Amino acid sequence: MPPMRQKGFGKPKNAKKTIGRILQYMGKFKALWIVVFLCVLISSGASVIGTYLIKPALNNYIIPMIGQENPDFGGFARLLLGVLALFCLGVFASWCNSRLMIYISTNLLYNVRCDLFSRLEKLPIKYYDGHTHGELMSRFTNDTDALREMMSQTVPQLFSSIITVASVFVMMISLSPLLTLVMIITMFLITLGMAAVGKRSAKAFRENQKCVGELNGFIEEMIEGQKVIKVFNYEPKAIERFEALSENLRKAGTSAMTYGGLMGPMMNNFSHMQYAVVAILAAALMIMGESGLMSFNLFTGVMNLGTIAAFLQYTRSFSQPISMMSMQANSVLNALAGAERIFAVIDEEEEIDQGAFTLVNAYEAKEADGQSKLVQSYASTGEWAWKNSADNSLRKLEGEVVFDHVTFGYKPEKTVLHDICIHAKPGQKIALVGSTGSGKTTTINLLSRFYDVPEGCGKITYDGIPLNDISKGSLRKSLGMVQQTTHLFTGTIKDNIRYGNLEASDAQIYEAAKLANADHFIRHLENGYDTVITGDGASLSQGQRQLLAIARAAVANPPVLILDEATSSIDTRTEKLIEDGMDSLMKGRTTFVIAHRLSTVRNADEIIVLEHGNIIERGTHDELIAAKGRYYFLYTGNKITLDE
Repeated sequence: MPPMRQKGFGKPKNAKKTIGRILQYMGKFKALWIVVFLCVLISSGASVIGTYLIKPALNNYIIPMIGQENPDFGGFARLLLGVLALFCLGVFASWCNSRLMIYISTNLLYNVRCDLFSRLEKLPIKYYDGHTHGELMSRFTNDTDALREMMSQTVPQLFSSIITVASVFVMMISLSPLLTLVMIITMFLITLGMAAVGKRSAKAFRENQKCVGELNGFIEEMIEGQKVIKVFNYEPKAIERFEALSENLRKAGTSAMTYGGLMGPMMNNFSHMQYAVVAILAAALMIMGESGLMSFNLFTGVMNLGTIAAFLQYTRSFSQPISMMSMQANSVLNALAGAERIFAVIDEEEEIDQGAFTLVNAYEAKEADGQSKLVQSYASTGEWAWKNSADNSLRKLEGEVVFDHVTFGYKPEKTVLHDICIHAKPGQKIALVGSTGSGKTTTINLLSRFYDVPEGCGKITYDGIPLNDISKGSLRKSLGMVQQTTHLFTGTIKDNIRYGNLEASDAQIYEAAKLANADHFIRHLENGYDTVITGDGASLSQGQRQLLAIARAAVANPPVLILDEATSSIDTRTEKLIEDGMDSLMKGRTTFVIAHRLSTVRNADEIIVLEHGNIIERGTHDELIAAKGRYYFLYTGNKITLDE
């Protein structure tokens, strides 16, 4: 049996590393980022310069015109037109920035999703055995959505806010270094408070993402197992478990939203207090200067109504971006937690494949001396050979499989197979029988290299070649497998059968379906072979689905065949109908059969009985019946001899 699945998700370990990884993806759009920077610079510059023009507007035009009988509005009008043009330029730059960020964010997420899916396709089966489907799906849904929100909304705002704050800071110093110093001190105090809240918020959001993944994994499992749930009246327990997981998510979400929600209001209130302090101090400086109690210098700046109005507006412009950045902290923390989980999958070690031997088409050619020589063919010949990439030598594929004293465990502390020795000669039919959990499926997992035999624990050879020296893709191409659990993909029936051989013609598909005795029921469907199936073939019976799986293996025409309870979901009558077809399919092929229905393995060349990972009996059907051991008990049942 595969190892137990892990629960939950690991907590993010290194936010700096995650940010660095995101920056690597962002670096693929360097030219666009330069344009974005220029657009933000223009937009922020327009806002900053527009604010500064408040000072000359008040000091040079509005205040002097107060009380005049015939004021000249010409200069003031030109100033206003200049401000209007400036703000129009800023709006256009902001629009360009928004459009570019949409393009960058969508393409960045496209790259992330492609990398994530590509890595999932390269991960070994043991990784999937250790993670629930819902847990992995959460990477594509919740985690990527969080990253999308940050890239499309938060990053542009942060980018704009940083440039605005820097520009405003320079302008504030030029107006009054003293007031700027006061504002920086108050902002530092505000930042300390925000940092404390942000630290708690980050922890809460990590826990929230973990709970979301756990809940999604549970929902996915419950939806897949609805029939089992209803048959065994498990609904109350399922609801109870769901409510418990939902309660965990509610608590985590409440905590995350509480801390996250504090940051915006706290920042707004602090900024109002800061505005009031700066306004009072600026007014006091202006009064003291006009009354002669204080002389202005370079540090205090020249205080007048225009300067105060411009500085106060800058104060708002300075605190508002920082307030926005603090409010976006929720999105950033959520996205970083999700991104780190995505990168954790992308960083998983992919399936190692260092095999020097590959599977190629071949044919035998006569040489001048009359000897036959194996030659590689680039067209399908129906014959196969192993090609050694080291010297380009060819070795004919015979189908001889040897388990040489193999010991294996999914975990080092728990051995599943003990000193297994099997010799399957070319064309032989080897049957593996035994109780559930005896190690039958594990044996097939090793032959398929879903798991590798550790060093010093025996070896498996295929035509005399150590299994680890054969490319996994080539190895699995030489193996045709029909599993007990059938999986069908969304598409036509013809497409699902063609999964066994993507180059198969329609005629080959029809022939494979006839061989598996699936042709009859397929042609009675509404659209025959073009019938579209969805939901893992939910509209078909379990037996029909398994017939399609047998047809899929038949169209692959593999040298070695593995039947893992291939007829377990087929009624006895149908089994008899396809028996000849299955025998034809197995003819000339080395075949491994796992079966609990022992009537299907009576004609096997060798029957191997496994129990607790040990081979306890082996021989033909007649030999094992005569021995009256474990196989005899399994076959007859309660020692009542059945009519053969």
